[in-house]
Amino acid sequence: MRTPLLRFSATSRRGGLGGALGVLLLAGALLAGALLAGATAAPASASPTPSVAPAVAAELPPDGDTVASPPGANDWNCRPGAAHPRPVVLVHGTFANRYENWLTLSPLLKGLGYCVFALDYGTVPGVTSSGSGLLLPIGGLGPVPESAAQLARFVDLVRNATGAAEVDIVGHSQGGMLPNYYLKFLGGASKVGRLVGLAPSNHGTTLDGITNLVPYFPGVADLIYTVCQACRDQAVGSGFNKVMASRPDTVPGVSYTVVSTVFDEVVTPWRTQFLSGPDVDNEVVQQHCPVSLVEHVGIAFSPTALHLVTNALDPEHATPVLCG
Repeated sequence: MRTPLLRFSATSRRGGLGGALGVLLLAGALLAGALLAGATAAPASASPTPSVAPAVAAELPPDGDTVASPPGANDWNCRPGAAHPRPVVLVHGTFANRYENWLTLSPLLKGLGYCVFALDYGTVPGVTSSGSGLLLPIGGLGPVPESAAQLARFVDLVRNATGAAEVDIVGHSQGGMLPNYYLKFLGGASKVGRLVGLAPSNHGTTLDGITNLVPYFPGVADLIYTVCQACRDQAVGSGFNKVMASRPDTVPGVSYTVVSTVFDEVVTPWRTQFLSGPDVDNEVVQQHCPVSLVEHVGIAFSPTALHLVTNALDPEHATPVLCG
């Protein structure tokens, strides 16, 4: 296991709590809008309107998803070559979707010759799946075990379509953690070669201490947790995290890479993102680029972080990591 030692502390950067509070407020605003959308929906007695017309449904991709794919992803006719025999599955984070989360990494991997696939998961029917996000439907809200089951089905779709025995997975935030539930509890270990997590919530988060305030503001917590069970699952000390901790961090046969930033204001403390195990590489952006101020959301677009991802996916052809 490689765990880099840094000579500076993230506490030197001010505004971390404010950044986390801003994230929480944004989440609350999104959820409030989603609840309002659900409250104004047609009554249950009304005749349901199909979300996809029959003529269109026949043309849907194998995953049946109508959300736009990021550039380079979900070419169901792609067949892996000898250079990259495992397709790459991209897993977005909480309050995100596949399109917005992977606008940079998906075309990058496609250009390097990978077959790339990305799913949406964890939408709440009648609340987020109808498009009540800011631009596109927001996902990553459902219970993590249910979302992991969605990932399991998607991986099987990719394997069946491409003929590959295994896939590699790259996930951001919750999307870097929930595949580990799939590996530990849903039989995914035999179907995955590598798991790369960008700022993954592997051991829960205090959200810069904000989760410690939840008992004092139960109404706010209830509002968020009503439509975001994943938020509850990712809080430090949750029942979900206790289940995850009941088994070792890793499973045999899978290689793990964690890419973190010391300026993460969402998954905190940031060192809790690291995994322990015999085939784990814990990386920190600032070890390779000391001037980088990239935070939790930006890590999915950071040139340095994404260079670490491409090295992790193809370690035999790894190149010196650029600072950007």
